[in-house]
Amino acid sequence: MKQADILIGTDGRIAAVGPDLAPQQNAVRVDVSGNLISPGFVDMHQHLDKTGVLRFTPNPSGTLQGAREAFAAYARTAGPEDITLRAARTMARCLSRGTTAIRSHVNVDKDAGFNGIEALARLREDWADRMTLQLVAFMTPHPGQDLDWLTENVDLAVGFADAVGGTPAVSEDSECYMDVLFEAAARAGKPVDLHLDEHLDPGNLHIHAALDRVERFGMQGRTVFSHISVLSALEPGAARAIMERMIALDVGAVTLPAANLYLQARDHTKLPPRGLTRVAELLRDGAKIATASDNIQDPFVPTGSGDMLEIARWTLLAGNLMADELCDVHRMITDIPAGLMELGADYGIRPGAWADLVVTDCEDTDTLVAGGPLRSLVLARGRLVSETAAVLRQDLVEPA
Repeated sequence: MKQADILIGTDGRIAAVGPDLAPQQNAVRVDVSGNLISPGFVDMHQHLDKTGVLRFTPNPSGTLQGAREAFAAYARTAGPEDITLRAARTMARCLSRGTTAIRSHVNVDKDAGFNGIEALARLREDWADRMTLQLVAFMTPHPGQDLDWLTENVDLAVGFADAVGGTPAVSEDSECYMDVLFEAAARAGKPVDLHLDEHLDPGNLHIHAALDRVERFGMQGRTVFSHISVLSALEPGAARAIMERMIALDVGAVTLPAANLYLQARDHTKLPPRGLTRVAELLRDGAKIATASDNIQDPFVPTGSGDMLEIARWTLLAGNLMADELCDVHRMITDIPAGLMELGADYGIRPGAWADLVVTDCEDTDTLVAGGPLRSLVLARGRLVSETAAVLRQDLVEPA
C-alpha cells in the first residue's frame, strides 16, 4: 500500500496527492496515518423510487413477477413527497456507510407516470454537494400495456435522466421495445443500462438481440447489462460465446446478488441455483463487471442496509469467487462501476477528483471487504459527513 498526503481544496476537490505535501495557509491538518483511504463506494444499480416500501407492498410468492405486481399497485398511489422522503432516507443511509455515487433506475410507465423521475431529478440537484446521483429512465413494460405510451413518452423521460433503461424479457414485443430504447439513447447521446434476462430460462434469451443493437447504434463502451442471470443457466459454450462478445463490444455488466438470491429459483424443488450470472468467469476474463445493491427493503429485496461492503461480501460468497479475489471485489464497488458510470476525472484519489473518501482502520482493501472497520470516516466533497466507531468495554477486551 502506498503512503501519501492528500491535500483537499476549498472547492471540495483533491488538490494534490503525494509524500510530505506542504500544508497551505490556514489549512486544517488531520492525521490519518496508519489508516486505509479508499475512494467512495459506488452503487451503480439501485431503485430509489421503490426503496422502503416493504410494509405496503407484500409479495407472498417471493418471485420477480410478484414483486413487479406489488410495486405496480403501490406506484399508482405514490406521490412525489412519498418518493422523495423514502429515497432521501436511503441515500443518507448509504452515504453514512461510504457510498458517494448512486445510479438509480426509476420506473416510467402508465402506473408511475413521471412522479418518480421528477422527484429524483430534484433530489439529484439537492444532493449534488454531497453525492453523485445518476438516473436511468426505466421504461417499464407491463402485461397488456402496448408500446405506444412508452414510445410517445420516452424522449421526455430521457430528458430527466442520465441513461436509458428497460427490461426486454417482460415486453410483449422485445425487439421493437429494444429499438425504442436504443433509438432514444442515440438521439439523446446517453448510455444504455438494461435489466437483461433476469431469469434462469435459457429459452427466453435476449442478450444476442441486445448486443446486435449495441453494434448497430454504436453504443460500444456505453452499454451495461444488469443481472444477466440467464448466463448461469446456459451451457458453458453458449455462455462463453456471449461473454466473449460482450467483452469485444466493451459492454459492462452488473451483478445484483441480493435480488438474485432472493427472487430466483423458487420453483426448484432440489438444489436451487444461486441465480447470479457467471460472476467469476466474467471478472477473470477481463469483463467490466460491478456489483450493486439493487433494491433496499421492498418487495424485490426485503433487506438492505445501504452498505456496499455487505454487498461485496455477498458477491464473493455467492459468485464463486476466491479469497485471493477480495481486492477485485473492492474494485467492483469502486473503480469498475465508476468507469461504467463515466465518472471520469471526478472520481478516485487523484488531483481534480471530488474528495469523496472512506477512511478506515483496516490495513488493506482485503481486510476492508472481508470484515470491515472498527472506525471509519466518510468524506463527501471534502467534508466529513459520517464518523463511526465501535465502542468496546475495556474490561472485556483487555487481559485481566
